[in-house]
Amino acid sequence: MENSLVFAKFWGWYLIIFFFVLSINPKRIRQIFDDLQDEKFLILSSFMAIMVGLINIMFHNVWELNYKLIITLIGWTSLFVGLALFVFPKPTVTWLRITNIKFVQVIYTLLFLIGLFLLNIVYGLIPY
Repeated sequence: MENSLVFAKFWGWYLIIFFFVLSINPKRIRQIFDDLQDEKFLILSSFMAIMVGLINIMFHNVWELNYKLIITLIGWTSLFVGLALFVFPKPTVTWLRITNIKFVQVIYTLLFLIGLFLLNIVYGLIPY
């Protein structure tokens, strides 16, 4: 299977699962922000984001104007957020804490739609 389809499947399922977990338990959003105050959690989270971003970029750094660009941008975003959390932890956590819960809900709803789009590319459920 082509790398793009593997990453589309991975990110599609990940984003949909992420959406349902946060929808069923919205207190989890606040808990994640609170946990970022713990340095151990912050370091672990930043390392994970950096690793996921690097893996995504190393195996899929495709800048075509289609679904492949979405996958590439997710990888770069993961890398930059992970680096920001690791290199500048206090300013990044402060910036993240300022964001409103409603804004976060809008973002993860948008990510849910991106996940549906990526899974539709892989499985071809709705032709367009």
